[in-house]
Amino acid sequence: MCYSAQILADYRRFVRTFGAIMDISEFARLFFERAEGASKAKVPKAMEDAFAEPQTDAEREIKASIDKFNREQASKLEQDLFKQRKRLADAQRTLQAKVTRAAAESQRIATDKIAWTLGKLEDIQRAVPDARDSRIFPGHYAPVMVMENGKRVVRPMRYQCRIAGKPASYDVKYPGTYNARRDNLQGFWQPLFGYSHGILVVSTFYENVSRAKMEGRDLAPGVKDENVVLEFNPNPPHDMLVACLWSRWSAPGESDLLSFAAITDEPPPEVAAAGHDRCIIPIKPENIDAWLNPDSGDLAALYGILDDRDRPYYEHRLAA
Repeated sequence: MCYSAQILADYRRFVRTFGAIMDISEFARLFFERAEGASKAKVPKAMEDAFAEPQTDAEREIKASIDKFNREQASKLEQDLFKQRKRLADAQRTLQAKVTRAAAESQRIATDKIAWTLGKLEDIQRAVPDARDSRIFPGHYAPVMVMENGKRVVRPMRYQCRIAGKPASYDVKYPGTYNARRDNLQGFWQPLFGYSHGILVVSTFYENVSRAKMEGRDLAPGVKDENVVLEFNPNPPHDMLVACLWSRWSAPGESDLLSFAAITDEPPPEVAAAGHDRCIIPIKPENIDAWLNPDSGDLAALYGILDDRDRPYYEHRLAA
């Protein structure tokens, strides 16, 4: 399963590269609802930075929503920072008089929280981009390209798909619905396969694997395995067009939810050898329109697109 990915977050590159148009209203809704506290949407910094230099009134409104949210987040972080610094000072005073387990633990927790909070504040204020700014995890939002009225359109969607008509509780009941297994496309994913297709542009993906499997060894009796995160990069390096399914979920009294899942399949040999049993499916550029405009009456053609995939060699290393 694709646990995390480095994505193309700047919608302007979608426009330049794929001739897509931006659904400005959906981007505006996402950032407005988050700024007003109506949504807890997790948005990668690179998606915010795409609006750092707005060119239109609509983009300026989005920038204002982003700025409002970041100001409020910075204020909360600064309040937390004050509390943790006080907690640290109190613990240090106690330890000077008498070493206790409670004071030592309070000192450790406060120190860790101060470092974390300072890092978050630095990220909010940082203008220089960093690679991690465009990394998504399940539950995060990302720009996804779809087809509407014969045109390629980019919309922000949550990376965990809630199929229209299903209860919101499915998010908890089925936490793995950020990926759609190819062997279940006509099962759980039947309402979307052949109807609602999208593309996520990815340059790198990450997977949780067993250290023992990665190293090709059996665990000795009583020895506990360790989880490691591997970073997979295509060779030659390039942006991959990952096949996705998406849905617009609606319910009375609720805001619409746009969400998606990346389709996964059996892994190529080098991914399997690294210890992982699934892999995303990047399609070829010449199949973009056929994938985004599916014929539900010809599923064989859609499976053919997934078979005729982009097939780079995936190099891997331990993630930083």
